[in-house]
Amino acid sequence: MGGILFNRKHSKPQNRIDTLIGAGTVVDGNFSFSGGMRIDGAINGNVIAEPGKPSTLVISEQGRVVGEVSVTHLVVNGGIRGQVTASEYLELHAKARVTGDVNYKILEIQMGAILEGRLINMNAADQDKVVALKTG
Repeated sequence: MGGILFNRKHSKPQNRIDTLIGAGTVVDGNFSFSGGMRIDGAINGNVIAEPGKPSTLVISEQGRVVGEVSVTHLVVNGGIRGQVTASEYLELHAKARVTGDVNYKILEIQMGAILEGRLINMNAADQDKVVALKTG
């Protein structure tokens, strides 16, 4: 008969924006942040959230990132050219344009979003770590 599976709880997306890259702003270089961040401008470099802490990155319709993106929660309606890691949740809105491999745990894609690259589900790697308890 079946077993019992234990799942860990996920962190909640950040409700507030701590950092804003405004429209017309261009950042050349890697960018680290914690908490919530919104990109309306452009970043030419990696955007990496502080490891081990919940983080939310929102890339608006006019926002662009050319480089690696690594956060817990990611909402995209703009463009990313580079490897993406959303360790908990990834949401691609209708105008999202992503070119690069995407690592995700939970994925939501709206009609119209374009993704060119491999989708790699991080849950598959976790399946090896799940402990099943036999009953009876």
